[in-house]
Amino acid sequence: MREGIRVREITNEEGEPLLQIERRSSGSVVRWRRAQIVLLSAQGMEVAQIAKVAFTSQDRVRAVLRNFNDDGFDSLAPTHSGVAPRRSLCRSAGRSRRFNRLATMGRHPMGTLGPGGKERDQG
Repeated sequence: MREGIRVREITNEEGEPLLQIERRSSGSVVRWRRAQIVLLSAQGMEVAQIAKVAFTSQDRVRAVLRNFNDDGFDSLAPTHSGVAPRRSLCRSAGRSRRFNRLATMGRHPMGTLGPGGKERDQG
């Protein structure tokens, strides 16, 4: 079994911002959850109890507490933006196949394109 880890002693100057983070309804959910874990540990809760209350694993609780003990408030901020990188609509030149087909259709007189955007024989 792993050793019980606790958060270091928290001063009043540190406690107030933690309470503000936890009470605030807007902002980062990650930051809010980490602040909640730190506050529960400061109140004397064991790792297993905190994991149940926070709906997370005991390993995650230990990691949050270890990081807070080492880095302080900097450890509460998420390390990523939480947004997936933008994907291009197209595989070539930033345009989709549909866009390329529509652009090609616009250059031809009405009715001169057949199925698949290929030119029809006008004869």
